[in-house]
Amino acid sequence: MVVGLLFASHGASTLLGVFGGAMGKGGTVPFGTWPGWYAAVIQLAGGILVLLGLGTRISALICSGSMAYAYFVVHQQIALHPLQNGGELSALFCWSFLLIVVLGPGPLSVDALISRARTRTAPARVETA
Repeated sequence: MVVGLLFASHGASTLLGVFGGAMGKGGTVPFGTWPGWYAAVIQLAGGILVLLGLGTRISALICSGSMAYAYFVVHQQIALHPLQNGGELSALFCWSFLLIVVLGPGPLSVDALISRARTRTAPARVETA
């Protein structure tokens, strides 16, 4: 949940100018700017979906991919190691979301609630020989 909240906060900062705005300078990224605006949309929407646990695995996969892109396209050009290129946050988000993809949603997620509701309302299957 914390990973989703923090990721959504980054997206809100970039798109809406809250929490110091884009790059901490109080502004926003112009609509449609590649890759900043699209990354911010993924951060905001994906972060909220992971926070709620709704479409968790696919949302986390998209979020992980966006952070892998950020790391390899932006940070790795500077240096290989995250401590040298400023890519620690991208690497941490990437691997955290990948872990969520593997482990799936938790028991308090919307996905889990939907699954439990479907199990309770599913009709009993009758086996015939």
